[in-house]
Amino acid sequence: MTYLLLAAGLGLLFLGGELLVRGAVGTATRLGISPMVIGLTLVGFGTSTPELVASLQAALGGAPGIAIGNIVGSNIANILLILGAAALILPIAVAPQAFKRDGTMLTLATLALILACLGGELGRTAGVLFLVGLVGYTVFSYISDKRMNDATARMHAAEANYVADQEPVKTASIGRSLLITAIGIAGVMLGANFLISSAVEVARTFGLSEAVIGLTLVAVGTSLPELVTSVMAALRKHGDVALGNIIGSNIFNALGIGGVTALVQPIAIPPEVLALDIWVMAAATGLLLVFAWTGWRIGRREAGVFLAAYVLYFVVQLSPAVRGALGLA
Repeated sequence: MTYLLLAAGLGLLFLGGELLVRGAVGTATRLGISPMVIGLTLVGFGTSTPELVASLQAALGGAPGIAIGNIVGSNIANILLILGAAALILPIAVAPQAFKRDGTMLTLATLALILACLGGELGRTAGVLFLVGLVGYTVFSYISDKRMNDATARMHAAEANYVADQEPVKTASIGRSLLITAIGIAGVMLGANFLISSAVEVARTFGLSEAVIGLTLVAVGTSLPELVTSVMAALRKHGDVALGNIIGSNIFNALGIGGVTALVQPIAIPPEVLALDIWVMAAATGLLLVFAWTGWRIGRREAGVFLAAYVLYFVVQLSPAVRGALGLA
């Protein structure tokens, strides 16, 4: 029964996340909201809704390891696994002006999350500061994009147009778009509930910590919408959409999900996350910055490095012997 709930949770998170983003984009498009604003907010942030709901439910359900593991693990998976897969399909050209701003914000968000975790608890003060930072970044980005109408604005508009051109968004009325959004929200909430409850049971069965399950199973499961969006964008030769989606999602994971979850329920940081995982997240972010800034292109060679690094990380997480040798068990 546990594994049926796990499969159902993953499926509902994937479908719910997809429907939520498409319904929200369809509604916003019918209301006349500009593609730039939609891309800046609904697409990058919307694909992170499964992470938000899963982390909130885990924190409120007394599983802080899953809550913080999901945030950190999702950011690691987004860069190493998802961006690696997308770049392997289609090398991604990086727009320098767009990346300088959003890449800088990604760096600041990652550093802020690490510093907060080093205190041993993600508390309400950090939660407030994170949310203020996220709102400030979003407002600044909107004003900057509207004023400059530069490569950054075009990238955010491309993200929105990519989703808006897909069915059922393309032909849906505002009423149908709202219904799709509501179904998506319900799917994400139910899927997160199934996933968290079954993940806790899996952790107990295999003798793994909740943090490890959060960093692997839950993190990859809640990142399915980003995976589908980025891989499909690469297949359709929209590499900028794949990159923008990952950067926006990681910023929202760190500041938005970390902020909301800490505000609702402060999270104790497990020692193993402090010893390894926040540094893997920092290294993955650093690799992205280096690869993007050297030649303004993420090619298949870089994609291979990303994917190999994620396989190694995954093996370490799920191997008690390796974790014991590293002092993480």
